[in-house]
Amino acid sequence: MPQTEPTYDYKYLKKPLTAGVIGCPFSGGQPRAGVDTGPLQLIEAGLVGDIEDLGWKVDFVGADKLGESITAENGGSDPDIGKLKKPRLVSKGYDSADGKVVHRSQVNQEVAERVYAHASKGELTVTLGGDHSLAMGTVTGTFKAHPDAALIWVDAHADINTPLTTPSGNLHGCPVSFLMGLPGTSKEEIPEFSWIEPVLKSNRLVYIGLRDIDEGERKILKENNIKCFTMHHVDKYGIGKVVDMALEYVGQDRPIHLSFDVDALDPTVAPSTGTAVRGGLSFREGHYICEAIAETGRLVSLDIMEINPSIAAMEGDVQQTVDIGRSLVRCALGETLL
Repeated sequence: MPQTEPTYDYKYLKKPLTAGVIGCPFSGGQPRAGVDTGPLQLIEAGLVGDIEDLGWKVDFVGADKLGESITAENGGSDPDIGKLKKPRLVSKGYDSADGKVVHRSQVNQEVAERVYAHASKGELTVTLGGDHSLAMGTVTGTFKAHPDAALIWVDAHADINTPLTTPSGNLHGCPVSFLMGLPGTSKEEIPEFSWIEPVLKSNRLVYIGLRDIDEGERKILKENNIKCFTMHHVDKYGIGKVVDMALEYVGQDRPIHLSFDVDALDPTVAPSTGTAVRGGLSFREGHYICEAIAETGRLVSLDIMEINPSIAAMEGDVQQTVDIGRSLVRCALGETLL
């Protein structure tokens, strides 16, 4: 039965509680087509109704506008910057060789503005990706509205490569480094990303679920003393203790931005994603993270990223992954069994 009121009180949101849903059909931060269709699949499967049934009001432009809201068509010159691929597209659109704007998508910059627009009204933002490079925009927008926020990053990957360390050049593996202002990401070095402020400090960042880390990332994580709970820690302590330690680390009074890449889940759980790695979170472990953060009443922003409906080894893989994306959102917004 639908609820008339959300399950929990939310310290940093205004009443009536409203979820600002942002669809980001974008795939430019990585090479595999299809991840841009994930948001529409979530909406068509009934996500807006899911949220409303939990007692939330929903602020959403509508599924018919989703493909228009933040698009990124190839229509101009976007040469590599060092190793970085499609840097202008990922950042804020791109220009032709003569400087004339051919298509200005303002992808991450627009995402940041739209997240901030919802967050500044006291709404909880729910951003549907698209690839995880979009976190440059979602975290920027959240932290502009909530400067004291903490980021809990649930992912198989650290996504903290810099332009100096990235082995692939794909920007979905780099958003955290730009948000932290690490070497190689400064306005002087990469002016195309000059709009991104280094809003994220290492003592307000926690990873859960890591199991595939590049050598350069390993060095960055250690040098910056970043708190990481890998799958080893999940196995050792159990997911309940890991989440308790993560929340204790970031502090009891901070707003929380939860950025959840579905590849944090084991591929048997969420098969339709582009960079699957064996040995991930179970169905219940992934959902427990969302449930426990919901219980704090401090969630202000949620990302669900990297559902790729074009990837399916077996019949039912896409539906299974989309259903899990929906259920993660529901748990983060207060769905309980009792």
